[in-house]
Amino acid sequence: MTPPTLAESRLPLKRINQGKVREIYEVDGQTLLLVASDRISAFDVVMAEPIPRKGAVLTQMSAYWFRTLSSTVPNHYLTADADEIIQRVPVLAQHRATVTGRAMLVRRATPIPFECVVRGYLAGSGWAEYQDLGTLAGEPLPKDLLESDRLDPPLFTPATKAVTGHDENITFSRLKEGLGPVLAERLRDASLALYTAAREPAAKRGIIIADTKFEFGQDDEGRLLLIDELLTPDSSRFWPADQYRPGRGQPSFDKQPLRDYLSGVKRAGQWDGNAPPPPLPHEIVQATSVRYQDAYLRITGEPLRDRS
Repeated sequence: MTPPTLAESRLPLKRINQGKVREIYEVDGQTLLLVASDRISAFDVVMAEPIPRKGAVLTQMSAYWFRTLSSTVPNHYLTADADEIIQRVPVLAQHRATVTGRAMLVRRATPIPFECVVRGYLAGSGWAEYQDLGTLAGEPLPKDLLESDRLDPPLFTPATKAVTGHDENITFSRLKEGLGPVLAERLRDASLALYTAAREPAAKRGIIIADTKFEFGQDDEGRLLLIDELLTPDSSRFWPADQYRPGRGQPSFDKQPLRDYLSGVKRAGQWDGNAPPPPLPHEIVQATSVRYQDAYLRITGEPLRDRS
């Protein structure tokens, strides 16, 4: 039986932030609880219909990667197990259905207000910039590259972290101006190390990590921590390796069915791209849910299960 969807969590803790997908709760001065809802956004608009099991995919896939990459860069992950969460935060005992599978207990950190993007392939906004200017994050690239071409070595392409609207790609020089050269170089080196460490195990499961974004924070002692979500379909482009063909867009394990549907609605003049969004057909909701769960299965090697 599929667990019920969750459009928004409401827990007996102090909520300190709500994003497009997650609510963040304060447990104590050192610990936070992240709860991933089943909300989904596209074209910067949150849809009215939640996607079954999406929140669990984001939480459990992040937990998998936090554990896998813990020796590469320190991170904020403590546990995503409901029993352990409730043991540490007993007030949540009456809210097991909400925290099971989709909640993560983490160390508190002060977020660094930039996205740390690593691109191993030329796609998305990187491809658009290259077509217009022949550059990526302001740096010139070789001529005659194709869409989806592999970039060797992978490139660090930071971005501003927008509260609303699109993030803005920036140069590494601008990142150094914003944070200072020492911290900027630490972020670059940590991001490239994480991408390199993740690429090999993903490749063994037939997945290309085309690009991904990392977020970092600092604890009270100034230690750099990897935070937020990690290598999920919301933060990464995952491509099936057996279907990879340069010179075109690639099939991917993310919200593509939803984007395709909304693009068609926009072309038909039935939606202007702003809130409120159009209602989603049941088949689009289900196809998107299946895509997310398939990504989890392929990356982790096991089907998504309810974690209690």
